[in-house]
Amino acid sequence: MKLAELTNYLESLAPLAYQEDYDNAGLIVGKPDKEVHQALISLDCTEAVVDEAISADCQVIISHHPIVFKGLKKFNGRTYVERVVEKAIKHDIAIYAIHTNLDNITGGVNAKICEMLGLKNTRILAPKNGLLKKLVTYVPVNDAERVKNALFDAGAGNIGNYSECSFGTEGTGTFKGNDDTNPYVGTPGTRHHEAELRIETVYPANLESKILMALVLNHPYEEVAYDLYTLSNQHNQIGSGMIGELDMALSEHDFLKMLKENMLTGVIKHTQLRGRDVKKVAVCGGSGGFLLKQAIAAGADVFVTADYKYHEFFDADGKIVIADIGHFESEQFTQQLLFEIIQKKFATFAVRLTTINTNPVKYFI
Repeated sequence: MKLAELTNYLESLAPLAYQEDYDNAGLIVGKPDKEVHQALISLDCTEAVVDEAISADCQVIISHHPIVFKGLKKFNGRTYVERVVEKAIKHDIAIYAIHTNLDNITGGVNAKICEMLGLKNTRILAPKNGLLKKLVTYVPVNDAERVKNALFDAGAGNIGNYSECSFGTEGTGTFKGNDDTNPYVGTPGTRHHEAELRIETVYPANLESKILMALVLNHPYEEVAYDLYTLSNQHNQIGSGMIGELDMALSEHDFLKMLKENMLTGVIKHTQLRGRDVKKVAVCGGSGGFLLKQAIAAGADVFVTADYKYHEFFDADGKIVIADIGHFESEQFTQQLLFEIIQKKFATFAVRLTTINTNPVKYFI
């Protein structure tokens, strides 16, 4: 199949619009119309991973972390980034990254961590705002259902676990076309009064062009009247980190033991234990220190994340236990998540997990 078919599907689940400003998710090396028959999945794209892709005849590497975060000015092979890109291009291997956009969706990286820890009643820890907009349009009453159905099919009208959400108000619209018009109803040069339904519905901002196209193609009027509003509402299905609950409370010692075993980590750095049972747990794959206040405010007993610096551990201040399990360790199951996502959609497409441990951090035990 074409590479675009694969990447378009991944982006339908984790749109590039959901990545953080500093990120570089998406197709980094390769062309969308490239034929691909097998993909290699890895947390990082290193030289060894590219060599593995070459040996296994994989046409695309799908990694969580982008190999390129910022512009490259020279390709002299002096850095591992340059060497990876050069080798991939030389051997016609595409590189695709799905990073913070996968972090920020409900079924993404943090959901996988929650699954590994057996957390229930999970939700986004820090929902994002500025991602939702509202469309208001005016449609003849008899055509309203057709237009609404088209908008819903294009992705409008989803609020939480509910779909096809809209609000309608009946009223009378007026318009007068000039001699160059060919109105659906009424006569040019004469003011026309039409019973219309004002339709309001919300939609993700990244789907705006698709939704407006559906509106124009399905609205009967020659000139479609509509208004667009940017909303400050939080998008509760998109955001950073997650929080959930254990089926049964555990002692702090038993929780840390379970965390170590389930997340396959050799060591856990943590703050002073509080002598309280653990029931509610906040998680953030990778560097999650920026979510500490939200974890505390949400009433989490433990915050599982990575990349904490020495002085940042003091910020727990006896209000929560910070458990730093390591960056690679916190995100390693993202590879399995991507494997499952792709195989479920493309059952006959060959997908394989890297056999290489790309963790740059080693431990002397």
